This record gives sequence, C-alpha cells and structure tokens, in this order.
Amino acid sequence: MKFISPTLHGILDYMLCGFFLVIPSIYVLTGPFAMVCYVLAVGYLVVSLLTNMPFGLFGLIPFWVHGGIELVSGFIFIASPWIFDFAHTSLPMRNLFIGIGIVILLVYLFTRWHPLPKEDISAATA
Repeated sequence: MKFISPTLHGILDYMLCGFFLVIPSIYVLTGPFAMVCYVLAVGYLVVSLLTNMPFGLFGLIPFWVHGGIELVSGFIFIASPWIFDFAHTSLPMRNLFIGIGIVILLVYLFTRWHPLPKEDISAATA
C-alpha cells in the first residue's frame, strides 16, 4: 500500500535535511562524522529542490528518478559502516546510519512514485 503522497514525501525530505543538520549537535559530532552529516543535508536539499514534486522548486529531476536515488542511498546508508570501516569502532554511528537507511527504504517502499490514473483519484481520496 502506497500511502505516502508526493506532497508528504517532499515534507519528509526536507525534514531529513534538517535532521542531518542537527545530528552533529545532538550527538556532539566533530570531524568526519559531522562533515558527512552536513554534506548529506546539502545533498538531500539539492536533490529535493531539483525534483519535480510538490515543494520542489525547479522540477528538473522526475519524481521516479528521485525515488531511484533514494532507493540506492538507503542501501548505501545501511552498508556505509562497513564501506567506511566504522562498524566496529563507533557503534552509535553504525546504528544511526543503519537506522537512517532503513527509514529511507521504508519511505521509498510506501511512496506513490507515479501519479494515480484519473479514474482512481476519487477512490484514493475517499
């Protein structure tokens, strides 16, 4: 069941950008972990602004392509503690990155990436 509309998805994307901005303050991160959070915040912001969706400003990236980017990024988040070799040295960061990846994959799974056919719109809103 796809219950996340493009509008709600846009809101969630901007919330994720804000989350990445505050993670370093919440977890008192410095150095590479803080930099990764800031880079992710800017990256997600740019992709969201460029996507053709509600709350996207420029509409250059089709919404379904945005979805593909998120699908890949969800798996990268889950694998990143091992890719960047911090799975055993920083358990809180490992768990945080795995958790973010799982949330991104769940949002991907429940987002309606393609518009509903016109005859189904009234049934979906009822």
